[in-house]
Order: sequence, then C-alpha cells, then structure tokens
Amino acid sequence: MIRFLLRAMLLASATSTASFSVTATDADFAACKTTLTEKAKARGLSRATAEDVIGDLRYQARVIELDRSQPEFVQTFPGYFSKRVTDWRVSKGQSLFDEHRDLLEQLSDKYGIPPHYLLAFWGLETNFGTYKGKMPVLDSLATLACDERRSEYFTGELMVALELLERESLTPTAMVGSWAGAMGHTQFMPSAYASYAIDGNGDGQVNLWDSEEDALTSAANFLANLGWQPGFRWGREIQLPDNFNYQLSGYDNRRPLSAWQEQGVTKADGSPLGDSDISAYIVVPAGHTGPAFMAYHNFRVIMRWNNSEFYAIAVGHLADRIAGASGLEASLPDLPAYSRDDIIALQQHLNEKGYDVGIADGIIGPATRQGIRAYQKDHKMVADGFPGMTLMQKIGVKSTPSESQNDDPDNRQGQKKADA
Repeated sequence: MIRFLLRAMLLASATSTASFSVTATDADFAACKTTLTEKAKARGLSRATAEDVIGDLRYQARVIELDRSQPEFVQTFPGYFSKRVTDWRVSKGQSLFDEHRDLLEQLSDKYGIPPHYLLAFWGLETNFGTYKGKMPVLDSLATLACDERRSEYFTGELMVALELLERESLTPTAMVGSWAGAMGHTQFMPSAYASYAIDGNGDGQVNLWDSEEDALTSAANFLANLGWQPGFRWGREIQLPDNFNYQLSGYDNRRPLSAWQEQGVTKADGSPLGDSDISAYIVVPAGHTGPAFMAYHNFRVIMRWNNSEFYAIAVGHLADRIAGASGLEASLPDLPAYSRDDIIALQQHLNEKGYDVGIADGIIGPATRQGIRAYQKDHKMVADGFPGMTLMQKIGVKSTPSESQNDDPDNRQGQKKADA
C-alpha cells in the first residue's frame, strides 16, 4: 500500500544518477549511518534507538537491485486481472467476512467503507495476510535512505519508522515487509502507519502485523481520509454500443450517467444505467475486444491507494464478488504480452510521426494511449488506444510478443509501474 507515492517518485527520478551502487562499501554505509544517527537524535529519538538500532542496521544490496529493476514484459489486463480476482480469493473473502462480521459492520457504520471493499484491499495487498513481506524494513529503509536517488524521501520514512518502533514498543526483527518499506496486512508505509493506523482491538498498541483488527480499522480510516464517498459504488462493468467512439473513454471525458445512457451505454447485462447526474468515465483496459467499465468517484479513491487502473478494477470487482455478484459478463481476450522494448519502439515511432507521447519509457500511460488513439483515428482503425498486433505492424514495430505474463507490475514489494 501507499505504493502510489513510490511510483510517482520512481517516475520522477528515473533519470537520476545515484552515487550509491549495489556494491556500496561498508565504509560508505557506515558513514551514512552516522549521519542518520545525528538526524534521529535531532528528531528527539532516544539514544538507544539513534545509536544502537541504527548502528545495527545492515545494507541490503537486493533492495537496490529491486529498486533499479524493470519488468521485461508489459503485463496485459487479462494477465493481471486473472491472477488477482480468483475464486479462492472470493471464497476466502466471504469466509473472513463471516469471521469479522461485527468489526466490519462497525467500521462501515463509522467510516462509510462497506466490508467487502476492506476485504478486497486486504486480499490484493497481502493475500489476506498470508504474505506480508520478508525484508527487514529498517534495513531496507536505511539502504534506500543512503541511496542518493531518493534519499530525502526514504530518510523521512526511516525516521518515522524509528518513531513507530518507540511509540508502539515494536522490535526491529518484527518489522518485516516489502523491500520499499511497506508493512503489515495492508502494506502501509511508515508515514501512513503513523498518520492513519488505529488501535482496532483496544490493546493499547497499533500493530499492523499481528492484529487483523488494527489493520482493518486502519484501512477504513485511511480510505475515509482519501475521500471515499459512502453509499456509492466503485464503478461497474458496462456494455458499449457497436458504434461507440472510443475516443470518449478516459478520465478527461467524465460526464453524467444520464449522458452515457443517451449514447447507448448500458450495464453489463443490457439493463439501463439509470438517469443520474453522477459523474463517471469509461475505462477500456484491454482494447475494444475486452470488457469495458464505468468508473465513479470511488474508483479514483482506490487509485489514490495504488495509482493503477488495473488495480482499481481488480479491487472493485473482487469486492463485488465477495458481496455475491457474479463474474465478468465479457470474456477476457487472449492478448500478447509485449516487451518493454516493444513499447519503447512504439512510443518512438509515434513521436517520430508527430503523435507526441512524451518520453519513450516503455510504460503505457495516458499520453501513450492518447497518441495511439490519434494514430488509429487517422488510419481508420478502431481508436481504442490499445496497441494491438495490427497497430504494431502498421506503425513498423517488429515485435515477438510473449505468451507469458510472468512479470508482475505489483512486484509484491512496492514498485508499481503499471499505468493502465
């Protein structure tokens, strides 16, 4: 969780030069720890924490390797979705609802977050607590703090983590999580832990690793602070008319549901959307051959937790399934998994042909989708913004897509690069 913060920083600093390499010397790290010790003392941390805890921290070369890594293939929506919204997760979520019914209903009354959404976040973040990460969080944060590329951000997170260590009477060995420092059932970064985590079981300690009550209460509090609108859905699967203009999809084309209904858009089962003034936009994550979705305000709230449309759809649909809804009406198409080099080549070709998509970074973000749509429209193709094989061949990209979807933009450890 809070990986949207990391993602923004990863993109912003993609071209930065770090002075700290994967093979940093012991002397380098020791010198950095001395500086961190002084900063910890200046923040009012105890001498034991500032000197002993920081003094025992170990450099984690693997953390820098993961921070620098890029997925080989660009994952498609079908590959992403099918791995996250599974029958097992639906069944487990329903079982956990029965187990935590009283708490979840209390949280819904207090914070306005329906139980099935809290369970869906829990399921996607740590598979309901079965995998909360194994990296020593303080070591990871110190390693990243001593890496010049994002030193200021991670130094701050390390200081907050040390404050949590003292405030919640935690131990360094118990503080395990992602390589980027996300912790517990809901994968909070230290700053989110300090600001939004709540003692849900009343034992006097906020422990996001060992207390499911604390984790669920904290998630509800966080979502409420992100701006969740009680009483409203995340969105829904929809059915588009045969003549739909795909250039009308995307966040910049928000309009009332009533306007979409006038254009022939219906619910996935063909029933009317309803004559409402609720603002919504259309998301087509797998091109015109795949499912389409209507996204409401709470969809954007989910994206503030993790800035990925793929993630937001998965959370929303998993929540619906846990609440008893059926699966998708539309089939997931069998799409090729392009390499990052393929997408970089596509972006370069689009830029060369006058369709400005910005820096060719291998990430299919809003600018790239807009450029693809413009190219498709000019060449009498379905302008869905999706890089199908026909488009790739026409524009001149020689690619050999993989059938594998092994590379995961979540990486389960904090480096979310998917910008669906």
